[in-house]
Amino acid sequence: MVMSWIWTGIVLASILCSFASGSGAALARAALQGAQAGVTVAVSMAGAICLWTGVGRLMEATGVADGLSRLMRPLLHRLFPSTKKNPALARDLSANICANFLGLGNAATPMGIRAAQRLKQGDAATDELCRLIVLNTASIQLIPANVAAIRSSLGCATPFDILPAVWITSLLSAGLGVTAAWLLGKVWRR
Repeated sequence: MVMSWIWTGIVLASILCSFASGSGAALARAALQGAQAGVTVAVSMAGAICLWTGVGRLMEATGVADGLSRLMRPLLHRLFPSTKKNPALARDLSANICANFLGLGNAATPMGIRAAQRLKQGDAATDELCRLIVLNTASIQLIPANVAAIRSSLGCATPFDILPAVWITSLLSAGLGVTAAWLLGKVWRR
């Protein structure tokens, strides 16, 4: 709610400043070009999102998600101890993490929501739920498919040339985020 007021205020201030400076026509042109570019990017990304969401559903239906869950079990048990007692949670978490590895934030969302619902206990966020949110926010990406799709739609000839930078920054951000969540969980015990 607060963000919508802030966003509205910024837009109104921009409109007022552009008219006060005499560049209202330029603002109108830029708004129309921005809307057109937004639709173009959305349509170009829709194919990639549909493809990878379908792949995720196929992985669940064929049991690949369960296999990945078994492979990731040691890591999941350390980060999310609840997975020891809840195999459905382990399956949702491993599918979510794998989708994030592929840079498919949109395809990872349904699995992340299911995992968050399984981790929720009452009205307060648990330490495990906080770690899940951190991992989804600063996810490790091996193949940034959505970013590559956007770069390709905007005319980039080599959309995957950003891989080394993505690997380094995503490993660092996820590692620091999980470490901070773990430390803060130790400090604010109930």
